[in-house]
Amino acid sequence: MAETVLSFVLRQLSTFLREEGRLLGRRRREVQFIRDELEQMRAFLREAEAKEEDAQPTLQQWIKQVRDAAYDTEDILDEFVARFARHPATGFYGSVRRIFSSIKNLRARHRVASEIQSIQSRIKSISEGHQRYQSEYGISAQASNSLSAVNNTTWRYSRDDALLVEEAKLVGIDQPKNHLISELLEADDHQLKVVSVVGMGGLGKTTLVKRVHEDPEVRRHFPVRAWVTVSQTCDFQYLLKDLIRQLHEGKKPVPQSIESLNTTELKKFVKDFLQQAGRYAIVFDDVWDVEFWNIIKFALPESTHGNRVMLTTRKADVASASCTESLGYIHRMEPLSFEDSWTLFCNKIFKGNSCPGHLMDVAKVILVKCEGLPLAILAISGLLALKDVNRTEEWEMVRCSLGGELEGTGKLDRVEKILSLSYSDLPLHLKTCLLYTSIYPEDYQIECYRLINLWIAERFVEWREGMRIEDVAWGYLSELISRSLIQVTEMFYEGLPDYCRIHDLLREVILLKSREQNMITITTGQPTMWPSEKVRRLVVHSSSSNNTQHHQQRPNYCFDHLRSFVTVGSTDPVLSKMLLSEISRNSKLLKVLDLSDQETQEELPNEIFKMFHLKHLNLYGTGVERVPKAIGKLQHLEHLNLGNTRVRGLPMEILKLQKLRVLRGYQLVDSSDHDYGSHGFKAPSNIGGLLALEILNCVDASSGSTIIKEIGKLTQLRELRITKLRREDGKELCSSLANIPSLRELSVDSIGKGVDHEIIDLNHYHPSLSSSSSLFLQFLRLLILRGRLEKMPQWVARLHGLVRLDLNWSGLRGEEDPLESLQHLPNLSKINFCGSYQGEGLCFKAGGFLNLKWMHLKRLEGLRWMRVEKGALPRLQILSLQLLPLLEELPLGIQHLIQLQRLYLYEMSSQLREKLLENQKEESEDYTRIAHIPEILIGYYTDDGEWRRRSLWAKEKKKKKT
Repeated sequence: MAETVLSFVLRQLSTFLREEGRLLGRRRREVQFIRDELEQMRAFLREAEAKEEDAQPTLQQWIKQVRDAAYDTEDILDEFVARFARHPATGFYGSVRRIFSSIKNLRARHRVASEIQSIQSRIKSISEGHQRYQSEYGISAQASNSLSAVNNTTWRYSRDDALLVEEAKLVGIDQPKNHLISELLEADDHQLKVVSVVGMGGLGKTTLVKRVHEDPEVRRHFPVRAWVTVSQTCDFQYLLKDLIRQLHEGKKPVPQSIESLNTTELKKFVKDFLQQAGRYAIVFDDVWDVEFWNIIKFALPESTHGNRVMLTTRKADVASASCTESLGYIHRMEPLSFEDSWTLFCNKIFKGNSCPGHLMDVAKVILVKCEGLPLAILAISGLLALKDVNRTEEWEMVRCSLGGELEGTGKLDRVEKILSLSYSDLPLHLKTCLLYTSIYPEDYQIECYRLINLWIAERFVEWREGMRIEDVAWGYLSELISRSLIQVTEMFYEGLPDYCRIHDLLREVILLKSREQNMITITTGQPTMWPSEKVRRLVVHSSSSNNTQHHQQRPNYCFDHLRSFVTVGSTDPVLSKMLLSEISRNSKLLKVLDLSDQETQEELPNEIFKMFHLKHLNLYGTGVERVPKAIGKLQHLEHLNLGNTRVRGLPMEILKLQKLRVLRGYQLVDSSDHDYGSHGFKAPSNIGGLLALEILNCVDASSGSTIIKEIGKLTQLRELRITKLRREDGKELCSSLANIPSLRELSVDSIGKGVDHEIIDLNHYHPSLSSSSSLFLQFLRLLILRGRLEKMPQWVARLHGLVRLDLNWSGLRGEEDPLESLQHLPNLSKINFCGSYQGEGLCFKAGGFLNLKWMHLKRLEGLRWMRVEKGALPRLQILSLQLLPLLEELPLGIQHLIQLQRLYLYEMSSQLREKLLENQKEESEDYTRIAHIPEILIGYYTDDGEWRRRSLWAKEKKKKKT
């Protein structure tokens, strides 16, 4: 899709002419000519590309010429800036260097001038073709933008949209869901039972099975559960290790020994674990071949507990094979009825209201084309939701576009056409962002934060006046989610999407379009995948093959035009190092270098620090131990991630990076327990000079108050994490925080570990004494205090925007009840207390914590009782109690928590555990108080050190068959 490339390059050209045009001298006019000609072609391109499939090869070739010319123009200008946009030197030696540089670069200037003239000639020739094809194909110069009405539409950031209208997705799902639950729960057969759900892509198999798997009665009946996504190209060893990790989740730590086990040993490990674990239910989602089942079945013990396995697959032979040797049941997914399709359609577009009468006919025609496929309905309704309901012609344009294109023979082809149409309707900036998601493998859990930062680094995100670039990027993601083009899989503490994925069918469409425009090149190292075109963005995926012989030869890539190098997942270290070595020698235009989680990468080639355009350097999870002084040469660097590396200090040269927005550098104190916090990095004493910083995570403050004062100069900070704060520096920190009005996340650790933490003294900012009291940390959403507190800081009670609060190792005395000052915070939804209170009791008073949904109380070793008054915690959904050795009774008033979905009791007193496990009669007092809670899990260590996790209910409630 050359139009997307062209629009992107045109934005860069305009930016270049505005910011660097003075460097061009008399060549400025020629570059302006190139921009203007490309601008005239852009309108023509949209309709030309719509006809590309049926067009003669000459038109297809012309479209490719436009794309290549746009790319080459970008290359020439980036090379120009890299050569000549250096900061001028001063003094006598600076004058000598300027003279020498002028002589040295004279030939380079002539070469750039020649290349610009060459591009100009190419553009003239392409422009002549533009005029010819405009007449030949009957395409207006003012091409209609019928499917791009959202270019000037104001997007809105909506957390409701980010939830993907979950209730709409469940239309028509109740009956098959109840039927499958019955199949899982009926009789405790001694034989392993397999339930296979089969159907074509887009029918909602995964959605259905997910709802069954998470049903409270299923969760209660099967205390051991796991969900494994298989996909088309799975690494079997990785899959088994992932299964082992899930089975251990919330129990004892995962043994390190599994990393060295082969496939046979891993299968035996899983089988032994499941034989001891009790009743289990495991889902294998998206199984593609019979061979997978033939291998995995040997890891699944029969036992005598009525174990269950569920599979989703597109292939009938896989479903049959999995059920042949077991007590199996096959559920064949059918398309939605028209009635259910209509309900889903209206829920998405009209939020459950009726379709206006003037749209009824066109809406029904469009819906019929979707043929009951939920994915297609969600995609097309996401498109129509942005249209003006008062303008029937906009809906008619969509209907006409669907008309001739969906007359194929296969339903899958039709879904792909619909998804392509949803892509075509995107604004150009969202097209580019969506195409970029093709860097991730099938079924990959995409970290949203990493994705939006890559978008920013790639210059896909347009700056908007009055907004931070990161907020704009989150808005892009929100809109793609609201159009059902990206699916959220996990939410963050504030309702922001944390992880997401791309549906398999949509990914295929995106992958195809990305390849068409040579946007992304993906490799696992296989020579057959090496392209002949210039590589612009190279992505390395993990390979299922352990054979590395093909890495011994130099790959035949052309890296001269490379813009980004990204590794995804655990890649082959030999391949990654070979490619990085090649790139560092040949890629002078690199903007993005992302080596996340490449543990074997211990240092970077020196050539990396000569890359003038580098904006994004992500070394998270690598083995890098130090940052060289040469980092100061990367004066365009905006994002530097050293998280989970071995870096403990930064050189003074980091202060030269005046564009740096994000600086992360930390390592967990204890990788098995996040409650102990992280080690930070030693920062230069005048770090306050990095005025563009928005994220600083996390800086070691043990050197004294100088660093704390410098932090007060970073007025643009939105996220600040400090470790090893001294008690005497608390007052200075409060003064510095008063200068950072836009702070969203704050984490402060004192010196020490666990109960040995020193005191955090932050009670120096008294709102009642300050005229600016209402401004102090008014935008704070997350607060983590890790260290002893003599008393709760007064200003915490005024943080009306606070959403999450963690108090770790605070050790507050009984008279300093931490609940008293927090109970009326209006937006507080998540609390985590670990070692934070020494009192004997906690009382949640009526009318307190009205929006709290999640509470975790851990290591409150003096706690003997808890009481919940009626009207307190009305929205609490998850209550986790862990390591409370003196608590021998369930919280008094727990029956008032009517919204509670899960109660976790881990490592509690043996008296409480035995009382609950032995007294489960329906007429008992304890039973009646907690009978409304769908899931109650008890976890504990046996005398011989073995971890056990049991569901409270010994006898399951009988499910009535519908």
